[in-house]
Amino acid sequence: MGHVWVKARIGDPERRHVAEVEALVDTRATLTVIPRRLVLELGLRVTGVVPVATAGGVVRLERTRVWIEIEGREEVAPAVISDVVDKVLIGVTTLEVLGLRVDPVAGRLVEWTYLLY
Repeated sequence: MGHVWVKARIGDPERRHVAEVEALVDTRATLTVIPRRLVLELGLRVTGVVPVATAGGVVRLERTRVWIEIEGREEVAPAVISDVVDKVLIGVTTLEVLGLRVDPVAGRLVEWTYLLY
């Protein structure tokens, strides 16, 4: 399977500022990653700092909440702010709250059934 790119709309939780982006789905990332430049453009508020495991070790990154819409599904989800990553990465937490998963054969997102257990 190659990379899975999706069109997404992201913004502040009240949707006062919204941007359309091409985002890379990253099924190894727990949270969605937003580049700092986009955080500033959208006026997102820092809500805390969390430890994040990276290839270079554990780092502490600022956290925010972002409204996100992918394939007509929308939700407010947690995200981390990156000064290194220059694109939006969609993590599995965001996919799960949107009821989506990666179809590795087709290389695209498909509807996913929520689990109650």
